[in-house]
This record gives sequence, structure tokens and C-alpha cells, in this order.
Amino acid sequence: MITREKLEHTQVWLYVAVLILATGLGLFAPNLMKVLDNHILISFIIAVLMYGMFSQIPFTSIKESFGNRRFVLAILTANYIAVPIVVWCLSQFLPQQLPVLLGVYLVLLTPCIDYVIVFTHLGRGNEKLMLLSTPILFVTQMLLLPVYLYLFIGAEAAEVVNAGPFIEAFLTIIVLPLLFALVIQLFSNKNRRGQLLLNASAWIPVPLMALTLFVVVSSQIDKLSVHMDLIIRVIPIYIAFMIVMPFISRLIVNWFGLDIKAGRAVIFSAGTRNSLVVLPLALALPGDLSTLVSAIIVTQTIVELAGELLYVRFVPKIVLRDKRIKRNISDSR
Repeated sequence: MITREKLEHTQVWLYVAVLILATGLGLFAPNLMKVLDNHILISFIIAVLMYGMFSQIPFTSIKESFGNRRFVLAILTANYIAVPIVVWCLSQFLPQQLPVLLGVYLVLLTPCIDYVIVFTHLGRGNEKLMLLSTPILFVTQMLLLPVYLYLFIGAEAAEVVNAGPFIEAFLTIIVLPLLFALVIQLFSNKNRRGQLLLNASAWIPVPLMALTLFVVVSSQIDKLSVHMDLIIRVIPIYIAFMIVMPFISRLIVNWFGLDIKAGRAVIFSAGTRNSLVVLPLALALPGDLSTLVSAIIVTQTIVELAGELLYVRFVPKIVLRDKRIKRNISDSR
């Protein structure tokens, strides 16, 4: 019998299997998968996924996240000061073309708020702090992303990136699922049916994450071959980002004096990006720009999932190891 605990325990390998299946179908049966290439469909699936994630957040304990000011400051510093500096430096090695820069900036400047929680747990970090920080991270990234795009690209970005898709994504992908989750949680405190619905919602994140990966990759992977010359140029940038950020994040963790598990949460947050949520923004861009930007974002998803499997071993064993307590043992006579 499949239990939720077993499903959550094996979810990483489920994602890997789905990714392989989606890549195969997307490359060898692209016409069949084109039916999934619809930004409304993708946005809807991500919104359901977000509801499943939000329904599990203990909002009654949300003060704990804000109460840990050092953690909040550390995760904001890593994502909105360190990351933009690293991304700008790495972008200097890219072709200075608007679609390439826009795709890389969209995906690398936005911290992940979904499967980063899973990998934080697997990497022996504080997944509860990571979970509680997701609303903070999404709101801040939606506010700051247009600012960084303007600073890094200039007025040209403002001409192409309309505020409409950003606002629409924020309302449909975050606000509505968040409000629905809040209502269900309040309802569950007073009604048994509400509690049953909340318990059922706990099954949503893993299968919906798998479905999201399948739909996104299978519908977008064929676009990578069309722009392979540019895709090859961005892959080393994504790899370099994942290599550099854990060590920079560790310096930030030490600076703020965080404990080991909270520190690992900051490291995973800084190294994991929000590709699935920014993809609807890319799909809403005009014409051929949408195709190339989407392909660049999907490439990051594939590189990142492979990197996360290394992160879960690399972070706790090398970057931020458990402190060993030395004990002096004296011989008694």
C-alpha cells in the first residue's frame, strides 16, 4: 500500500523518472506533446501545486519565521544581494542578446518556493523554516525582479516585459491558492469535513510536482534543439551558479551566526531557482521571444534537478558539516 510518507520518501526518484519520460516524449513525439504547450494549462497546474504546498504551511506558527530575524535577513541577503551580484558577473560571459539575458535573469534572480523544501529536507536542513519563508520569498521576488531587470538590461526590458503577466501570475499562482489554503485551514479547525479536505490536500504536492515537471519539460524540450547554439552557452553558466552559490551562502550563514540546519536551508534557497513559477511569465512574452526564453528556463530546470541530487550529499558533507563535539575521556584508576 502506498502511503503519503512512502511517496514523499521516494519523490526525488519519481521526479527523475518523470523527467526522463518527459524528455523522451518531448524529443521523439513533439507533435503529441504540443497539446500541453499552453501557458494557461501550465499556470493552472502550478496554481494547484502551490495550493498543495500552502495548505501544509502551519500559518498559526508563521510568527516563528519572522521571529527568527537572523534567518530571514540571511536568506534575503543571499537571494537579493549575493545572487544578483553573482548572476550579473556570470552574465558577462553570455551573448549579450536580449532573449538570452532575459531568460537567464528571469530564472536565476528568482528563488525557488516549491521543491526547494524537499531538497532542503533531504540535505538535512531546516525544511520548516524553508517552508515558512516561501511567502516572504515570493512576494519579495515579484517586487524586486522588475527592478533587477531594469538595472541589468535597461529600458529595453521594460518595453518587452509587461507588468500584466507578472501581476496575473502573482494573483493566479500565489494569491488565490494562498487564500484558498487559508480558508481550508480555518474551516478545518471547526469542521471535520474541513480537516478531511486538509488531510487530502497533503497528497497534492508530490504528484502535482511530478505532473508539473512532465508538462513543462515534455512541451518545451523540443524547443531546445531549435536554439541549441545558445542553449550550449547558458548551460555552463547554470553549472557555475550551482557550484559558486553554496560557498558564498556559507559565508553569509557564518556572518549571521545561524545554526547548521538553518544554514543549510539558506544554502539550498540560494542555489535553487524558481523556474516553474517564472515559466508562465516567459510563455506570455510576444512571439519568438517567448520560445527562446522558455527554452532557456527549461534548460535551467533540467540542469538544476541534476545538481540538486548532488546538493543533498554535497551540502551536509562538505559545505556545512555537523559540528563534532570533542570529549575528553580520562582513564579512571
